[in-house]
Amino acid sequence: MSSSETSPQPPTINYIVGFLLVGIAWGLTTPFIRRAAKDHNPPAHPLLARDDVKASWAKSKFYGAFFAVVDLLRNPRYAVPLLINLTGSVWFFLLIGQADTWIGMILSLCGIALCVQSKSG
Repeated sequence: MSSSETSPQPPTINYIVGFLLVGIAWGLTTPFIRRAAKDHNPPAHPLLARDDVKASWAKSKFYGAFFAVVDLLRNPRYAVPLLINLTGSVWFFLLIGQADTWIGMILSLCGIALCVQSKSG
């Protein structure tokens, strides 16, 4: 295949903007995820109060973890920022496969640093 038959590379600015958006998605959503998890007040689950669950260490840990995850994912204050954050991770994976690794890492870290700096100030 000659070079004229291969698909052209997108301009570098596309990668720069993409990686900055990834950094922003990660940096802006992390404080919201943390706050929603910290302020989360899960409802009581009768299954966890049953004697057979209390008697079994494995059952109590399994059901406790299951209900903790389900309760957090049902909370929109947690689930929406998490979805945006995970979408940023998918974008990062796709972009890093097409661009130079060092460019992606530097730009993503700059985007995160800008978001964290704006939140703390």
